[in-house]
Amino acid sequence: MTLDLPFTQIDAFADQPFTGNPAAVMPLDAWLPDATLQAIAAENNLSETAFTVPADGDAEADYALRWFTPTTEVALCGHATLAAGHVLIGECEQVRFDTRKAGLLTVSRTDAGYAMALPAWAPAPKPLPRVLAALGVTGETLWHPGGYAVVVLETAAAVRAVAPDFAALAREGDLLTICTAPGDDTAIVSRAFAPGAGIDEDPVTGSAHAVIVPWWAERLGRTRFTAFQASRRGGRLDCTLDGDRVVLGGRCVTVIEGRFRLGG
Repeated sequence: MTLDLPFTQIDAFADQPFTGNPAAVMPLDAWLPDATLQAIAAENNLSETAFTVPADGDAEADYALRWFTPTTEVALCGHATLAAGHVLIGECEQVRFDTRKAGLLTVSRTDAGYAMALPAWAPAPKPLPRVLAALGVTGETLWHPGGYAVVVLETAAAVRAVAPDFAALAREGDLLTICTAPGDDTAIVSRAFAPGAGIDEDPVTGSAHAVIVPWWAERLGRTRFTAFQASRRGGRLDCTLDGDRVVLGGRCVTVIEGRFRLGG
């Protein structure tokens, strides 16, 4: 049996094509086997593929949402959630997603694009000597038990200069390592690395900001500020800490629409 599945590729946190972070969005009528979802994500070979199915009629959400890298399912992916909202919001003002490990996530329309609400996962200080060694830097280190390592550097230039030993980072397992510092033309700057999940450097990472925004809000003494993720593609985010939510603002650009043929 051949299945033709809808496929849309979105550049998230982007104002124009070839910037931001690309994600595939594949709305399904019902879940396929996990091995099939993983194989599709590997074939797409993007940092994340977002799969959705319609939620039950009495559910709080509109869709159930899962995300896969080329090698693994992840607990939270911000840019692919934003991309899924862009694809599925239709004429509505908001779309709600039920997720397995990150709770209820929302994407809402704004005058400037979209606002996405993620859980605020504040990190705590923890020594991470192997992470520092793999990055080749010294700095303040923080940890969130969801698998997030944060290294705070002194300058944006230091963040841009980081040249990780990806093999050494991969030996730390399925870990998102975030380097961050005060920005130059934004309040903060960051880069994010996840070689243990098949992604050496992620271009623009919503989940990383779910972790660093609460920490920077306390350090900066304000709950609203701008951020730039300094990957090769780059992406700008508007960040707000709203209680137990991190709200990220950004735009999306559709770059590919088509069908994914499964089964020959």
